[in-house]
Amino acid sequence: MKSFIRKIGAVLTAFMLVMLSITSNANADKIRIALAETPSDELAAFFVALDRARANGLDYEWTAFADEELAIQAILSGQMDIGFGTPYSVMQRSKAPIRIIFQLSKLKFFPVSSKKYSSLKDLDGEPILLHSRGGGTDSIANVIEDKLGIKFGKRSYVPGSANRIVALIAGQADATIVDLSNKNKLVKNTGDQFNVLPMFDVDASDEALFANLDWIKSNAKDVDIFVKALLSVYRDMAKDPTIIRRETDPDGPIGQLPKEVLAELDGFYTDAVAGGLYDPNGGGMVAAKADLEWYHKAGQLTGNLSDLKIDDFWYMKPLMQAQ
Repeated sequence: MKSFIRKIGAVLTAFMLVMLSITSNANADKIRIALAETPSDELAAFFVALDRARANGLDYEWTAFADEELAIQAILSGQMDIGFGTPYSVMQRSKAPIRIIFQLSKLKFFPVSSKKYSSLKDLDGEPILLHSRGGGTDSIANVIEDKLGIKFGKRSYVPGSANRIVALIAGQADATIVDLSNKNKLVKNTGDQFNVLPMFDVDASDEALFANLDWIKSNAKDVDIFVKALLSVYRDMAKDPTIIRRETDPDGPIGQLPKEVLAELDGFYTDAVAGGLYDPNGGGMVAAKADLEWYHKAGQLTGNLSDLKIDDFWYMKPLMQAQ
């Protein structure tokens, strides 16, 4: 009997090891996506693309990190496979071959303030609330200083435009930089209490899809599916921005947002497309050149601008194949 029990135990142990191996391999086949914020209306197009990619065979899982810096570190450590942000300084400093493959959005941000200020020059020496250290709004602040010859006071960081709007309304800040959606909400709900400060045009990347080059090449098939899905969504959205609301999965993370947010998706994406927030061609060389110039001026890329090479920051093959 004991012998029989031992044999059964051995069989069960072997079975469990096989199942663990299968589970491990299945998890290894999933693309692990690092989000730099929780799902919001700004990410609706991205999740529509994920759904299209899944329909074409992509298996993925996503994790929302507290800020862009943590998401970038998760890519560098190999904890996550692919993420979005603009890690130009990290790419230049790091020995890891991190490369951008798709421009997700442009730096279309808006300085907003209390009635104390009426222009960007009024913010000389004044504190400002930004998204994250080294992120898009931080670089905008750097370029504003450079272009206008001013110097902001203390910089504080609160991830998420919606959270910075809350801080502004609560009187915890007098000036910040926010995205299109939250600027529009501020103007609509409390526009008489705040100013949208005049801002110069910016065409560089705010969010871009990036990963380790070795991982990109080793997972070329999945990357191809992902990039093609993104490109198809951006091109469809350029023709009809309401496609995002209509294709949003009601049971997915975006579909679970408050009804009032979902009701504004058409308006948000109509305004965003009209405002040039999304490039229907995924950025490519145009975005790469604009990025190097912008992030060099912003202080995130060092050395001579003429010495910076696009191939050290972008890997164009997936996007070129998807065209």
